[in-house]
Amino acid sequence: MSNTIRVALPKGRLAEETLELFIKKGICRDDVVDFDSRKLIFTDEENDISFLLIRNTDIPAYVEYGAADFGVAGKDVLAESKSPLYEFMDLGFGFCRLCSAGIAGRDNSYRQNMKIATKYPHITKEYFAKKGIMVDIIKLYGSIELAPIAGLSDLIVDLVSTGETMRKNGLCEVETIMESTARLVANKSLSRAKHVRIKEILNLLEQ
Repeated sequence: MSNTIRVALPKGRLAEETLELFIKKGICRDDVVDFDSRKLIFTDEENDISFLLIRNTDIPAYVEYGAADFGVAGKDVLAESKSPLYEFMDLGFGFCRLCSAGIAGRDNSYRQNMKIATKYPHITKEYFAKKGIMVDIIKLYGSIELAPIAGLSDLIVDLVSTGETMRKNGLCEVETIMESTARLVANKSLSRAKHVRIKEILNLLEQ
């Protein structure tokens, strides 16, 4: 089983959509992963492939350090991590946007030394630096929308899908920083022993 391909999947909808794609392409059986289970590793011995269900922000590390051969992560997660991974393809689902936002009806124009709360400090700092604007980054891990309402920050930078959560909390989008979809990535030093199976999987996905 040493040649078993290990695929790191982010818990949630992206994992489900990736599995649907892999099943449709005949890469794995349709009964391998039980999302209602508390297990974190599922193996399809018949097809020599295992799936690791982990937190989305941890995907780049698992792939970079060889704990997984492939990984599926949003472009936003990859850009924030700066891990030196090889991006094979855009899987075409999981679309969302990374946006700046502030309190609706307030002047949300950019200015020097403004405070921005976000889960994406690297992307945010680089984005504003390119505009020549120095900002104070406040890294948060959840409830980002609360930051400007509570007076913690001037703006936030966060993922937006429909924008409904922001609107319900009295916020409005200011600008789209980047668009994101799910990407299939791999370590740049892929195992030669697994090369044939990896090529088979890529060929099936590209069809």
